Amino acid sequence: MKSLLHVLVYAVLCTAAHAQEFKKLPDFGDVTKEELQMTECAFDKGAAAMVIFNEAESVFRLNLNSPSKPFFVQTAYRVRIKVFNQKGFNNADITIRYPTSDKMVSITHLSAQTYNIDASGSVVITKVDKASVYDKKINSRYAEKSFAFPGVKEGSVLEYKYVMENVLDDEWYFQKRIPVQYSRFILDFPTELEMAVIPSCSLPLQRGRAADKGAGNYSWYAMEKVPGFSDEPFMSCREDYLQKIDTRLAAVTLFGEPRRSMLSTWPGIIRELVEDEDFGRQLKKDIPRTADLEKLLQGITDPFKKMVTIHNYVRDNMEWNGYDNIWALEGVKSAWKDKKGTSGEINLILINLLKDAGLSVYPILVSTKDNGLVNTSMPGYGQFDKVLAYVNIGDDVYVLDATDKYASATLVPLDVMASEGLLIAKIESFDWGWRTIWNPKNIFSRNVFINAEADSTGKLQGMATVTADGYERKKLLPKGKNSIGGLKDHYSTGASIKIDSINVENGETDTLPLIQYINFESTGSSTGGYNYFTLNLFTGLEKNPFLAEERVTDIIFSANQRYQINGVVFLPEGYAMEGLPKDIRMIMPDTSIVFSRQSAFNGGILNFRYTLEFKVPVFAKEIYPEFKEFYKKLFALLNEKFVYKKG
Repeated sequence: MKSLLHVLVYAVLCTAAHAQEFKKLPDFGDVTKEELQMTECAFDKGAAAMVIFNEAESVFRLNLNSPSKPFFVQTAYRVRIKVFNQKGFNNADITIRYPTSDKMVSITHLSAQTYNIDASGSVVITKVDKASVYDKKINSRYAEKSFAFPGVKEGSVLEYKYVMENVLDDEWYFQKRIPVQYSRFILDFPTELEMAVIPSCSLPLQRGRAADKGAGNYSWYAMEKVPGFSDEPFMSCREDYLQKIDTRLAAVTLFGEPRRSMLSTWPGIIRELVEDEDFGRQLKKDIPRTADLEKLLQGITDPFKKMVTIHNYVRDNMEWNGYDNIWALEGVKSAWKDKKGTSGEINLILINLLKDAGLSVYPILVSTKDNGLVNTSMPGYGQFDKVLAYVNIGDDVYVLDATDKYASATLVPLDVMASEGLLIAKIESFDWGWRTIWNPKNIFSRNVFINAEADSTGKLQGMATVTADGYERKKLLPKGKNSIGGLKDHYSTGASIKIDSINVENGETDTLPLIQYINFESTGSSTGGYNYFTLNLFTGLEKNPFLAEERVTDIIFSANQRYQINGVVFLPEGYAMEGLPKDIRMIMPDTSIVFSRQSAFNGGILNFRYTLEFKVPVFAKEIYPEFKEFYKKLFALLNEKFVYKKG
């Protein structure tokens, strides 16, 4: 048949791709003195390390003697890294994760070595001993190989290669945390197969084909001089923004049969999950209620109260082992007995118990902020890193995660707020499908009331009442859960604030805001008879995080926000304000952020009120210039000093 290499979807519009000559890379071990004597990355100054080149060649071949396994694939990887200084030494620790659910997948032919120049100018090679390569089983579906390069110092070159067997679909990242001088991915497949290549890139992508190589289709994709990717404040997973391509086996035509699609569909994925031993079948397990839970549920008929009771019980009695996944790899019964498990095991237990109590509940697959966005055009459960309980009670929806010790049943987990989740149910029921995870009532809410006296040096002393609700409550609660000292450290910003005492109310009641009564002193300043203080206290907004001139990622707050600072300040007798900061109302052009400030002085008493409201949870990187300018003005207004002197 006629070969086909096609692009299914562009996640990000690529710049024009250029067909270029196939570049020959140095052989393994062929390291030059120029590479060893290199002192910096020419196109990304200041980088601690650089990838000189990395390459993967994915070779598909037919196995016509085996109709059940009619083809196989091998992908050969090569990586060469230059270390410039000690900050780049962490690039000498290598971990390769690979799937093991398919018993045919393996890593072979691993070789690694370090190159240095000795005092005489000779190249010294130090090989990684095979005995120092460690294999670690993560769970029944994944394992890792890890090793560390020996003899690493400033100027070293590191190189390793390996072969991965039988992984059909692959992601290739041209971009990394450190700059990449050259990166290439090669596909080599026979005409009986069709491959899909999906680029997600904004930098120039080179590509080419070679008719005289491989088994009929030999194609390559490359990038040069790719800058390192730096994390930015309030971004989602960096993999959402890295330059990359995805490859998929799209279809096969073998043994004279009609063309057969190999691309997954969401209904197919759901059918597979419903029958999976580590997922769907775990929802049919009979998990016995403990005597404690039975007693707590006795007499409760209200569905909402049942949900809260069961959620709180699982949350308080199950210990999360720190691993996120969608599976119950050890089984829900075993985890329930041990009172410990992965997030998948704990939340599948929660779903089981909620269902047993007669509630309308389904598992919903989600991808957390740290895991990245789900591409709904590319079906595959590998994109999800968590399963949660999705509960319908009347017209209300609740999304529950029993691994979070500080979130109430009414608070959508913040790491999936404003995202899309895949509800899992039998296809025939028509209940399955995508759900937007969003509750407009769940916000960051902090209200600060200050009652303070100023002295003759600008110092404030008094009481602040900080009321935190929603995600603010959840954020602050762990800091004071075991010791009030955690809250003291949180609020004592440098030498400007001294906390004498903190008393907390509602720490044990999920449905009420967390109230903190703080006795404090705030250092001011005094010069030439004028005294100064600022009232931006206890807000968490003391420092502007958006100072970079440019930004490449969206700003993800995940939820709407509301802050208020108000109160009174009593001046010493005989003192008066030297004018007041202007009352002001400032709005983003699209009205997504609104800030206002008001103050009045009368009879020795200063009254003030600041309000700040974010009406959307996400700000696109394209509007960063306006956003940055707004934030610059916002923090200037928040931190503007009040001036007073003796009359």
